[in-house]
Amino acid sequence: MAPLAYTPVEDIPKIHAELRQAFRTGKTKSVAYRKEQLAQLAWGQKDNATRLGEALQQDLGRPPIESDLLDINPSIGEAKDAYDNVEKWARTEKTRFDFNWFASGPRIRKEPKGVVLIIAPFNFPILLLLGHLASAIAAGCCVLLKPSELCPATCQVVTDIVTQYLDPDMVRIVNGDVPVVTQLLELQWDHILYTGGGRVAKIISMAAAKFLTPVTLEVRFPHHRKSPVVIDPKTADLPLAARRILWGKIANAGQVCTAPDYVLIPREAQDAFVKELQEAYKSFYAEDVAKSDSYSRIVSQAHAARIKRYIDETKGKVVIGGAVDVETRFVAPTVVRDVSFDDSTMEDEIFGPLLPIIPVRDVDEAIELINSRETPLSLYVFTKDAAFKAKVFDNTQSGAAIANEVVIHVGTTGMPFGGVGPSGSGGYLTGKYGFETFTHLRGTLDNPKWCAVDTLVLKGRYPPYTVKNLRRMLKVSMPPRAGARAGGKRWGLWLVLALVGAVSAVLTRRRV
Repeated sequence: MAPLAYTPVEDIPKIHAELRQAFRTGKTKSVAYRKEQLAQLAWGQKDNATRLGEALQQDLGRPPIESDLLDINPSIGEAKDAYDNVEKWARTEKTRFDFNWFASGPRIRKEPKGVVLIIAPFNFPILLLLGHLASAIAAGCCVLLKPSELCPATCQVVTDIVTQYLDPDMVRIVNGDVPVVTQLLELQWDHILYTGGGRVAKIISMAAAKFLTPVTLEVRFPHHRKSPVVIDPKTADLPLAARRILWGKIANAGQVCTAPDYVLIPREAQDAFVKELQEAYKSFYAEDVAKSDSYSRIVSQAHAARIKRYIDETKGKVVIGGAVDVETRFVAPTVVRDVSFDDSTMEDEIFGPLLPIIPVRDVDEAIELINSRETPLSLYVFTKDAAFKAKVFDNTQSGAAIANEVVIHVGTTGMPFGGVGPSGSGGYLTGKYGFETFTHLRGTLDNPKWCAVDTLVLKGRYPPYTVKNLRRMLKVSMPPRAGARAGGKRWGLWLVLALVGAVSAVLTRRRV
């Protein structure tokens, strides 16, 4: 395959201006047009699924079946879900009933924010690019895509899909590295969605601040932000927990932003859990894992070397794996037991197939340790005890809180996904929540002459001002004071006001 052609930096302002001009025509506001583009997006991925799988294998060493399961099919599913529901999502809504304002017809219009920028990472270069694109198309935005240059083969296939299947008035794509991103951030966008490292997230936030551009961030690699697993050995199914946790750590060679990053388990249960992990590992890889066609590679030698340093410097005991070949970007699934909280494996988010196990005294110590670090993107609990689960969830903070499962919540239909604090901002990605990320809620009001708002509620807004009129306008039904009994609703007043409003409307119409 020929090297990926980078977009000339000098072309980017022109592309941006063309998207801006296309948005101003109002073309993308048509829901029928959006559905047409969503169908094209779904079929573009379906028709090229084999090419995408091969490209991902070339870029990431990822097994094609794993790419279908975790990247390609979920992205197609996002386009299909948006296609099926965009008419409902985009429908103008009535506000809740309020007698004072009902005649004014308050409504909420769902309108596209405008021209948006989506910057995707290398680890899931389909779902975290084209999945987000489905949300932006559903909202009616014009979109510029910037895929990760670390996956050049995948970038080429995605570029072909965008240029061959989608309307260039709505969607464009640029390829490149730092100079391209730098130029993109010089321009004004109506929303920026970024998934990736914390350092770049800060750069993007500062660039967006120049224009007060809203941003949605899902951030990996911030200092001390790691997704923990808490295990209740008294009730948890340890064999099942071991299989699911180990799978969450080996999928895409651990290069998953929601992968379990460390395990907290009572000291007396560590031996039993390690044994179950070893059994699960044997069932996954009966032969040499380095030769398995069911295991991925690390994206670059630099990242492989980083993980190797964690393993080399750990003071814990390696009980599974430990082998690393930086040149071929191979890192074996590795489990380290008896890890302390200041160990090399606990410095940052690992983003690789390395799982430290930290023995703790009890769940209280586990919660204390979790809260001593920055807010994780995901938090996992394995237990059958509802009280145990509630205690962990109620006393911690995370982007997502998941029981007896790992990772798959990202693709759960109808559930938002996003970080909080250092792990990101905004619940986005799936379904309606992705649509809302790129949507402006535009309030509308149409106040007729006969409306009681002017004759009763806001009559006192016109000079000359009087205390009596002011009191009438500012009269608010207050909640009861603390410790006081709640009073009954003043239905009589409401009925009188309703009657007066109805009569005034009839009389006004008769005059006309």
